[in-house]
Amino acid sequence: MPTYKEILKLNESYASDNGKEPTAIKRLIMHHAGLNATAYYQHQDEEMPKALYQVFLKDVDAYIKKNTPVQHLIGHEYFYGYSFHVSKDVLIPRYETEELVTNVLDYIENLFDQKPIRCVDIGTGSGCIAISLKKERPNLIVSASDISKEALKVAVKNAQSLGVDITFKQGDMMIPFAGETFDVIVSNPPYLKTGEVVESIVLDNEPHVALFGGDDGLKYYRRLFEESPALLSPRFLIALEHGYDSAKAIRKLAKKLLPGTEIIHKKDMQGRDRMTFIVKK
Repeated sequence: MPTYKEILKLNESYASDNGKEPTAIKRLIMHHAGLNATAYYQHQDEEMPKALYQVFLKDVDAYIKKNTPVQHLIGHEYFYGYSFHVSKDVLIPRYETEELVTNVLDYIENLFDQKPIRCVDIGTGSGCIAISLKKERPNLIVSASDISKEALKVAVKNAQSLGVDITFKQGDMMIPFAGETFDVIVSNPPYLKTGEVVESIVLDNEPHVALFGGDDGLKYYRRLFEESPALLSPRFLIALEHGYDSAKAIRKLAKKLLPGTEIIHKKDMQGRDRMTFIVKK
């Protein structure tokens, strides 16, 4: 049998030759070998057991030939340092969204007094935002919603495996929380424009209901701004992720529907306008 190093090199080339990301091959080989990065380097010159090798090759073909995301093959993705179960029923957490979580934590630290802070995540999907906020600030009272029952099953599973207490509700946008009050609303809603070109690995494997936000991509921001005033405390934060080209349109909407608020855009690490924070002090 070839060594781990030899197998990795050969299949990374196979991935590159087929327009796939070679780093996914290393994730697969470590997953099937049960090795973390450090252990892999310690064992890379050893032969891979035949049984593991065969299962690994099957997943390589699924990734390269069948366009299956590596996260679906290994069953999880890391977000904010935590392992989240993922499936075809939820979006795979992206590292850009980690920046949204970091900024929300900073705002919470500086904006609110030391009272119990109530936070809701709208369109929670895998639960990565809500759960990460609760893990980092255990004193937060966190709720989350999603229109998809299947997505909520994934979020509940993640909350249980990561040991956090979050109130999950199934329903459309803010409707499940009628009569409640929140200090923080955070959301990464569907924001792709209808018909927008999307990578096939995303379009073929992730839920369209979590991707597309109407003809202008603003459907769910518009609804959130319309529905949220009835649920917000006098002092509040609304934190949003959005498309890189939507900041101006979201500002215009917020000025119209949430007058008297401070609207702050923040760039992601690639220098793109991907986050908007709406504050009432």
